[in-house]
Amino acid sequence: MGEQKSISRIFLSAADTLVNLIAILALALAGMYAGYALWDNNRIYSAAEDVRSDMIQWKPVIDEDGGASFEELLAVNPDVCAWVTLDGTSIDYPVLQGETNLTYINTDVYGNFALAGSIFLDSRNSNDFSDPYSLLYGHHMENSGMFGDLDLYKDEAFFAKNTTGTLILPGQVYNLEIYACLVISASDQAIFEPERWQAGIDGLLAYAEKHAVLLNRQASKKIAAMEQPQVLGFSTCATEFTDARTIILAVMESRAADQEVNENEEDRQIVDNADAGGGIPVCPGSSGFCRFRLCDSADSCKGNPEGRGS
Repeated sequence: MGEQKSISRIFLSAADTLVNLIAILALALAGMYAGYALWDNNRIYSAAEDVRSDMIQWKPVIDEDGGASFEELLAVNPDVCAWVTLDGTSIDYPVLQGETNLTYINTDVYGNFALAGSIFLDSRNSNDFSDPYSLLYGHHMENSGMFGDLDLYKDEAFFAKNTTGTLILPGQVYNLEIYACLVISASDQAIFEPERWQAGIDGLLAYAEKHAVLLNRQASKKIAAMEQPQVLGFSTCATEFTDARTIILAVMESRAADQEVNENEEDRQIVDNADAGGGIPVCPGSSGFCRFRLCDSADSCKGNPEGRGS
């Protein structure tokens, strides 16, 4: 009887030791996995930042004619079709377009596998951005990587203050004005089927007005005044619900056309002011280059009839 108790104690002790060893091993494996996951996550973000740092040195510089050279970028990858920047964010990337929307979802600009992928244009859009509605995709990454900063536009104060951006093409530059912020399902056809708006984007604009989390009324008025408005969409993953997507819509306005409109308005204002002031030319505004100085009288304009630099 005593021998049986002794064997039982030995067995229980061995079982306890085994359980403890298994628990220690499980904790060690969990720690190793957590360490690996952290290392792998940092590696992904580091790789994405390395690619971005490489590309930023080749960001096209806009010349006096409103064009930009893409020679260096196209030498790296002929699928590069644009460069997009959203002011006030870290979004400042080359845009690629693949044969399908899966081509660059996990492929960087060099053509290498990368979980961060690339910023890419919907494969159904024209790569010269001539469509009424074009759509860009990018992964949502922490530390402001890729399209992670689209979340910033959900904050009303940020949305109101940061409304500008630039889309640079090989032969043209567009000013961007943020129009709307939406949180929608990934299956939303109004947003994710750009080809349905080839004939016009009235339906898209009505949808945005109805479903926007935040809306820029000034941009809305600008779109209404355009004969052929164009909108650029930005899409990334969101956490509000399953398959949620954050969408930012921006009005596209050709920089050359915008410059021409501003110059024409300035010339008209100069003529109107000259007529109203008895032939004494006045400056149409207080910012930028002014061809005429504001004159209280004809004598005060002597020596500076054109007011250059004033």
